[in-house]
Amino acid sequence: MPQSLSKICTHIVFSTKYRQPLIDDKIEAELHRYLGGICKKFDCLPIKVGGYVDHIHILCVLSRKIAVMKLLEEVKKSSSKWVKTQGSDYANFYWQDGYGIFSVNPYELDVVVQYIENQKMHHENKSFQTEYRGFLKKYNVEYDERYVWE
Repeated sequence: MPQSLSKICTHIVFSTKYRQPLIDDKIEAELHRYLGGICKKFDCLPIKVGGYVDHIHILCVLSRKIAVMKLLEEVKKSSSKWVKTQGSDYANFYWQDGYGIFSVNPYELDVVVQYIENQKMHHENKSFQTEYRGFLKKYNVEYDERYVWE
């Protein structure tokens, strides 16, 4: 019987709308667990979820059963609804419309895990925009600056 096998490791990055610093200590840990749970629901194995006050990083193994666009739509829609239930401070919580998704060599997962774990220290000196442009440059992604930010 033929099998369809895959192991596609990805690093997903997206921010809050207008990069508002809305991911505070009150919701951060639970939001990360919630995002990982959504990935699991769609058979995408979350390896590490983290981020900073204005953005998220998800390192996961993609399921071969769901399109990237559908996964991100569900992750962002469900988590945005959940955040809004966490109190009046989050009533205007939204994610940016876009996202970045980058392939990760399975042998280098530990490097990305460490990178995600060190987000607070990393962002003492670097904005989300600078970090994101760095990913686009590293992965040689062509983009139009006018449409990357909202």
